[in-house]
Amino acid sequence: MTTWRDVEEAAPEFAARVRGLFDAHKHKTIATLRADGGPRISGIEASFDGGELTFGSMTHARKGADLHRDPRFSLHSATVDPVEGAEADWPGEAKVSGLALPAGPIVGGPPGELFRATITSVTHTHLNPEATLLVVEWWTPTHGLRSRERE
Repeated sequence: MTTWRDVEEAAPEFAARVRGLFDAHKHKTIATLRADGGPRISGIEASFDGGELTFGSMTHARKGADLHRDPRFSLHSATVDPVEGAEADWPGEAKVSGLALPAGPIVGGPPGELFRATITSVTHTHLNPEATLLVVEWWTPTHGLRSRERE
């Protein structure tokens, strides 16, 4: 099981940038798989607590049912547009993919279930300092941190 702490220990600067993007806005987007195998996109809140990435699903929500049936997910940070003329300042966007493990009831919130993430990949997409190339950085437990630039 790969936790958020594992990402932080393996690639601390990268993990800090990704977490900053997730923490910058309350609402994120999660992709799960429907019973027929099709994708489902849902709004969600997520937190990084004690080295764990966690998120919840309210009682009877479809995303929770999806995760019980097939625990694969992809979580996306909020997306903001680059400001024209200041594209190099665009922070980019982040994604975390993995498996959602049931972790008991939500405490201190609406009725629902808490999930803990086992992380399979983390991605940060942003622009290079000159804002001329798209930079895709990604980390996996097997290959560590990698990067690719594209026009």
